[in-house]
Amino acid sequence: QVQLVESGGGLVQAGGSLRLSCAASGRIFRRYVMGWFRQAPGKEREFVATITQTGYSTYNADSVKGRFTISRDNAKNTVYLQINSLKPEDTAVYYCAAGMVLTTTQTVDYWGQGTQVTVSS
Repeated sequence: QVQLVESGGGLVQAGGSLRLSCAASGRIFRRYVMGWFRQAPGKEREFVATITQTGYSTYNADSVKGRFTISRDNAKNTVYLQINSLKPEDTAVYYCAAGMVLTTTQTVDYWGQGTQVTVSS
């Protein structure tokens, strides 16, 4: 069992930055691929970024490439999402996720409760 707790969301102006954190419980954190998804009002939850168990490889959705950076610290059981150059369309609830493979919502084994990011224009 893995429990995920996100933090770092908030209200920010367009062009600003935020750093989301996701703290994981359990000693098996390093076995999981970690990632972030987001869900905007009235839309389906969508993939944002993922990072492999060692942190060697990352993958971002096209919509966030060049602006979002995912990283992890296995010693702290924490995964991060650095969000720069925020746009109003980035407004959503951001969810931390863990799984053996993270490609779609169906492949996620564990979800966090989500943290709200709101970008004002």
